[in-house]
Amino acid sequence: MLSAADARQFPAPGTPEIAFLGRSNVGKSSLINALVGSKIAKTSGTPGRTQTINFFEIRRPGKPRPDWIFADLPGYGYARVPKDLVAEWPKFIDPYLQDRTSLALCISIIDVSVPPQKKDLDLLNWLRDAGRPFVVVGTKIDRISNNQLSNSLRKLKEELLLDEIVAFSAKGTTGHDELWKKIREAAGTDAAEKAPA
Repeated sequence: MLSAADARQFPAPGTPEIAFLGRSNVGKSSLINALVGSKIAKTSGTPGRTQTINFFEIRRPGKPRPDWIFADLPGYGYARVPKDLVAEWPKFIDPYLQDRTSLALCISIIDVSVPPQKKDLDLLNWLRDAGRPFVVVGTKIDRISNNQLSNSLRKLKEELLLDEIVAFSAKGTTGHDELWKKIREAAGTDAAEKAPA
């Protein structure tokens, strides 16, 4: 739809928006592509490639207008992005997360194959303080065994003060229906209708 590096470039509010947040290279773009079943968001093995808020219109088959807008935000915690560029990010990311009237849900993405990170907790606490509804999704579950996954999810929930983490596979289908349900509920979309295939 468009890329924005300034609040004045945001699309007109209206359609419910879902923001995807997480550390650099955690798999935000891969998760978006897996959810919609199409490579709409560019993926890269190099951290820090997303440097604007990228907005995507998502519509179900046969619908003339978008049901949701997905917003892919720059990743945090990657030191190799030029400091002068990172310094600009709060100028458009903070207004988006704080003031955006059509922002229905924040999806905070964490990598279950690494230990809990302070920056993840900082983000969740910020969202709590701002009163923003959010769901935490654990990605890259294919990299670890089922036993390791259970232990990792337990530790992450303890460290990040969470009751629930949606385990999600971008390569398979684990977590897809559960996450779509949360998106539909947050956006007030009819739960009986199917999400994009």
